[in-house]
Amino acid sequence: MTLDEAGLAARARAFLAEHDPESMTPVEFLRARFDAGMAWVHFPEGLGGLGAPRGAQAVVDRELAGTPQHDVGRLAIGLGMAAPTILAFGTGEQRERFLRPLWTGEEIWCQLFSEPGAGSDLATLATRAVRDGDEWVVDGQKVWTSSAHHARWALLVARTDPDVPKHRGLTYFVCDMRAPGVEVRPLRQITGEAEFNEVFLTGVRLPDSLRLGEAGDGWRVAQATLMNERVAISGSAGRGGGVMGAILDAWRARPELRTHDLHRRLLGLWVEAEVTRLAGARLREQLAAGAPGPEGSGMKLAFARLNQQVSGLDVEMRREEGLAYDDWTFRRSESVDFFGRDAGYRYLRAKGNSIEGGTSEILRTIIAERVLGLPAEPRADKDVPWKDLPR
Repeated sequence: MTLDEAGLAARARAFLAEHDPESMTPVEFLRARFDAGMAWVHFPEGLGGLGAPRGAQAVVDRELAGTPQHDVGRLAIGLGMAAPTILAFGTGEQRERFLRPLWTGEEIWCQLFSEPGAGSDLATLATRAVRDGDEWVVDGQKVWTSSAHHARWALLVARTDPDVPKHRGLTYFVCDMRAPGVEVRPLRQITGEAEFNEVFLTGVRLPDSLRLGEAGDGWRVAQATLMNERVAISGSAGRGGGVMGAILDAWRARPELRTHDLHRRLLGLWVEAEVTRLAGARLREQLAAGAPGPEGSGMKLAFARLNQQVSGLDVEMRREEGLAYDDWTFRRSESVDFFGRDAGYRYLRAKGNSIEGGTSEILRTIIAERVLGLPAEPRADKDVPWKDLPR
């Protein structure tokens, strides 16, 4: 098999010739694409990939443009966080079971990390998992869980040993969201929608076969997920796309909205968007070379700041129209639409960017300590058993 660019392009065209998307359902087409190794070309053969360089994905994506694609707002956690974590830490059986329906969108994923008392300091989480033979019994509460209301599976971190310091007593699981004892409640957000949730876990029994990584090694697995999450949240929009796209469209189409001051500020944000885009490209190359590093925290921080500034300028530019809001009806949204709604929605939704995927304050600490090498903040709880920590 030829895995150079020309060979991959030819392979993608041959696949398309044999699988007409007009004669198949979107799911059937995506299943066939996975089976042909064109889901993630850098994944191993048999798991949606061809063992090709990660950068070759762009070749396949270009050849298959216009065919059925993912709803990224619905599948972001599965594609951006669950898949790389399962590939890195899952058993062969777990990879075989989860990756295909995850990629086709037949199974939605969510992330059971944050808790009412542990979000910014995730390692203090209190949800317990106690071993009972070949099963674990889970009790606790999670919060700010995107998409839990339609998720089939969840990434779960739970405390399995309270007698050791907080980072060492955690274990990582795949949680069956249909298991008895899992209760999902909506959290209405500033947008009026409820894409976030509270999740209550009461006596939930998970087989040990759903554990990812070794017992007690959950912090290391969770770090891999979080680093991938920050790269995924930061997005990969092209020049003038993503958050900049909507305001640029309005700027070009409506000259009556323009002022010299808005022009100056828009140019400044456009430059920042380009810096963020190019930094993201560099980070994805780093991903291709191995595990993502703490630099992803800088990308996520920059994305959140930029998104909030651009969406604010968009509202300001549209004046009274920008303050209008299309619909305050409480909804359990099926997807996250960052860019497709009106300016008011985009402005309000952007407020969550500095919380989701790690608060900006935590990310600044990671950058200071792990990227810049500055002295660490004093930590009195570093060697204290979790059960002895004040709460």
